[in-house]
Amino acid sequence: MDIIQSLLKEMEQEAQTTRKMLSIIPEDKFNWQPHPKSMSVIRLATHIAELPGWVSMVLDTAELDFATAPYDPKVITNVKELLAYFEETLAAGKARLEKAQLPELNEQWILRNGEDIYSKSTKAEFIRISYSQIVHHRAQLGVDLRLLDVKIPGSYGPSADEQFEVLEKA
Repeated sequence: MDIIQSLLKEMEQEAQTTRKMLSIIPEDKFNWQPHPKSMSVIRLATHIAELPGWVSMVLDTAELDFATAPYDPKVITNVKELLAYFEETLAAGKARLEKAQLPELNEQWILRNGEDIYSKSTKAEFIRISYSQIVHHRAQLGVDLRLLDVKIPGSYGPSADEQFEVLEKA
C-alpha cells in the first residue's frame, strides 16, 4: 500500500469515530467550556469538523502563516450543520488526496505565525499531523462531554460507558 492509499484509509477510519463524537453533542451545551482558557464545546467541535479540509490546504499551498491569514471559524448553530460541515471538509480533503501525486507529498510545508515557525515538514508528514490533531481534539471533546455526563462512544474499541452498559445488562 502506498502512502496515499494509507492516508486515505486512515482518514476514513478516523472519520467513523469523529462522526460518532460530533453527533452526540447536546446543542444546549454548545457554549459550555470547562475553563476560561478552553474552547467552548461548539468551537472545539467546529475545529474538529474543519480539520479534514486541512489536507487540501496542505497539498495546495506551501505554508499557513497565521499572521497573514486570520482565522475565521465557520458559525455552526446545530448538530445537523456540524455534521454536514464535517462531511463537506472530509469529502474535499479525500478528493484532493485521491488526486495527489507522490512527489508533491515530499514537498516542504510550513506552519507559522510570522517569524515563529511551529512546524516544518513534508506535506505527507503534515497531513499526518492534521490527523493527529483530529484525534487530539476529539479526545478533548470526549473529556468535555464526560464532564457534561454525556455517554462517550468507543474510538478503537468499546468505551467505558459501552462496557458498563454490557455489564448492567448481564
